[in-house]
Amino acid sequence: MRKIFTIALISLLAVGCSNRQKEADVDLIRNPMSAEGYDTKEKMPKIVFDEDMHDFGRLSAGENISYSFHFRNTGNADLVISSTSATCGCTVADYPKGRIAPGGEGYVTVTFKSAGKSGQQFQEVTVVTNAQPATTKLRIVAQVSR
Repeated sequence: MRKIFTIALISLLAVGCSNRQKEADVDLIRNPMSAEGYDTKEKMPKIVFDEDMHDFGRLSAGENISYSFHFRNTGNADLVISSTSATCGCTVADYPKGRIAPGGEGYVTVTFKSAGKSGQQFQEVTVVTNAQPATTKLRIVAQVSR
């Protein structure tokens, strides 16, 4: 019995460890990027910000300040911003919650709370969308004095 079990185990391992690779179903792979860049034949949104950095200049500690980053959907499908995240709890972002049609515009408003901060501050907000690339970084800078 032990001999049959050993033979079955070795056979099972030999079959399970084969080097054969399964071929991917090409229909499941959809990548709008080609070697030449953005493939305009694929219906995809594209988020383009007028600027990706804003300098607030000098601030006093305790000030709450905001800046609205303007963007456009230059793609050929609806744009959806699914979330934003900041590098610090002192920075939050507000964004449109609905779909932005091709050619549509909007704002991502970033608010920086300088309470408890001092010196040069660099904060970053990551905007996550259904565009390609899926993330865009927005940056703010401020010099906080006490």
